[in-house]
Amino acid sequence: MNEKLSAPHRRVLVVDDEPDMQNLLSKILTKKGGYDVRTADSGDRGLEIIAAWRPDVILTDIKMPGMDGVQFFGRLKEIDSTMTTIIMTGFGTVEMAVQTLKDGVYDFFQKPFDNDQILHAVARAMERTELLRDKQKFDELRDQLTGSGDFHGFVGNSPRLLQVEDLLRRLGPSNMTVLIRGESGTGKELAARALHAMSPRAAKRMVTVNCPALPEHILESELFGYCKGAFTGADRDKDGLFVEANHSTILLDEIADIPISIQTKLLRVLQEKEIQPLGQTKTYSVDVRVVASTNQDIEAKIARGEFREDLFYRLNVVTVTMPSLEETKSDIPLLIHFFLKKYRKEYDRPEVEFSDDAIQMLLHRQWRGNVRELQNTINRAVLLGTGPRIEKNDLMLDSQNHCAENCKTGTCSTLFEQLQQLDYAGAKEVVLQEFTSSYLRTAVSNTGGNISLAAKNCGMERQALQRLLRRYKIAAEDFRRTAE
Repeated sequence: MNEKLSAPHRRVLVVDDEPDMQNLLSKILTKKGGYDVRTADSGDRGLEIIAAWRPDVILTDIKMPGMDGVQFFGRLKEIDSTMTTIIMTGFGTVEMAVQTLKDGVYDFFQKPFDNDQILHAVARAMERTELLRDKQKFDELRDQLTGSGDFHGFVGNSPRLLQVEDLLRRLGPSNMTVLIRGESGTGKELAARALHAMSPRAAKRMVTVNCPALPEHILESELFGYCKGAFTGADRDKDGLFVEANHSTILLDEIADIPISIQTKLLRVLQEKEIQPLGQTKTYSVDVRVVASTNQDIEAKIARGEFREDLFYRLNVVTVTMPSLEETKSDIPLLIHFFLKKYRKEYDRPEVEFSDDAIQMLLHRQWRGNVRELQNTINRAVLLGTGPRIEKNDLMLDSQNHCAENCKTGTCSTLFEQLQQLDYAGAKEVVLQEFTSSYLRTAVSNTGGNISLAAKNCGMERQALQRLLRRYKIAAEDFRRTAE
């Protein structure tokens, strides 16, 4: 027997709703091919197996109850494009099988089939998987050598960043709960994705929850799910995000904004590994790795009674603190090069370069929005620049700081002309950000930093105003000092 084929790590998953077909293929592939074979009776069950046991080749029937073979293949491409899929078809599904070849399926065969035909097809599929994974390893090595995205999207080699990468590397394979702290724009979500990608749960999609974006009653039902009739409008049962993240990772982004009532339920999930949907007395076990992030001073919120201390210690098993761009200034040249290269390709502008003055401005600016602000600035400059050289004015940094004042004096025509080059949605987003930042600063300034009064004047809830101030990096304390 071919030793390469009989190696135990060469895995085949058979997905078919007919038990006889599962048994037949399992015997052929195990006894004659020497493969490690597992079987599933549905696409959903197949995905569960893949989450814990990554196969090299997948044989799937095209016609099954629930998720059919075409839908199943679509999910496989999202999980790992190096897995090779072979479609099995019965009478009346050949046309569907041919279409799947155009979508990336490696091969298909009709039932009934010849045993040798199956073994030959799987052997060739194994070779394809091996080639694709070798290429993937080569590409990763090449990226490491060029310093571009060498560690799950992180760019840089400053000591602080390397310390964070080393910590993430050691935490990744574990199931440990992690709290990621750092200012906005420092890459907290990127760190969470790195943890997930290095974990045994990587085959399943990580679920991300933007906690401040959802009102309290909606956040609770989204996290834990609900039963039909639990509240007005609940006309069916709905699984929550914790159930969706079962056997995967859930990122609770900006965890400090979760209301106290939901904090209590979240504590139960961390302690007991179980959830209780709204309107349900029964609890359900879940296997979820929790990663949380925040840019706030949680200890101060605990002192004010706004965050449960016991929940904090449950979340804070290990803390990863993302460095600000001020702490990793030596990485700015690498980041400039990385983002310039990225947006040259995205906008098909290979000739674009920064002028010396523009580079100096990028190098010496204080990036309060950290890497995200730097990235957005370069993105905008490459998109809107009209010539082969990006000058200081093309960065639009002065325009950001003085947009409102300039428009009052009628000197914002240049910015307006640049906005005309964007599509409607993009231009609207830029203008909305500028307006919101200016409006909030004026509102807080007019009240001498009194957030409650500013919220009342703006016609919004205090908590909503606080969320906006955090998003736009506006500190009420700055205006209190000015008022004094």
